[in-house]
Amino acid sequence: MSPYRRLAIGLLLGLFPAATASYAGDAAKLNILGFSKDGGVFAFEEYGIQDGSGFPYANRFYIDTASDKFLPKTPVRVRLDDEHSSLEEARDKAARDAQGLTSLTDVELRANIGFTVASNPVTELSADPFKVRVNPRPIFPALDPALAITLEEIAAPASEMCQNMGDIKGFRLTLADDKPGAAPQLLHADETVPTSRGCPLGYSIGAVQTYYPQGASPVVAVLVAIRAFGFEGPDHRWMAVTTRR
Repeated sequence: MSPYRRLAIGLLLGLFPAATASYAGDAAKLNILGFSKDGGVFAFEEYGIQDGSGFPYANRFYIDTASDKFLPKTPVRVRLDDEHSSLEEARDKAARDAQGLTSLTDVELRANIGFTVASNPVTELSADPFKVRVNPRPIFPALDPALAITLEEIAAPASEMCQNMGDIKGFRLTLADDKPGAAPQLLHADETVPTSRGCPLGYSIGAVQTYYPQGASPVVAVLVAIRAFGFEGPDHRWMAVTTRR
């Protein structure tokens, strides 16, 4: 099905909420895989059952933490176009495919998982979706300044397939040591919205993962939930923004 038809049907369903009460977009589950031993790479997985088709999917992302860019030939994206296929089959295939593209193994990643210092799932209604303040590692009393991470939704030019779809959003992400006079570090600012995000309606901070490799600078990975137009309702997908401190 073309993206245009998919989005048009999603809009039509939204016009008739009483008739579509049983429909819902799909929210991809997030699985943090971990870091390479030296902290040079951060990896995570998202997976779920696609709304509309019922097909299982699994996507793996491998990010160079210094440049905040994907490793060559990644992300790895798998969708099994058979509603009788299982989610485990999709995840297993994505894992196998990734092993052929990168020398990193899941064993190394798990051994260097780091610390989940913030976690706000998309179901969390009481947390601030745009700001978190964290101790970057579980040491008490804290040895490090607290980190303040702020996300701001911004207007951004829509891709061709998102024309006339309403207010398409980009975002800006900053990080600062939470102490007087600390200047925020700009981690990310959209000028345009890439087509890989679909047609995003909004964003939230979903998790913060840190890692302190021996003999190397620490790493911060901010997991951002993307809320976008889906087939039966808003879908949620994931991306990460990384930096070395």
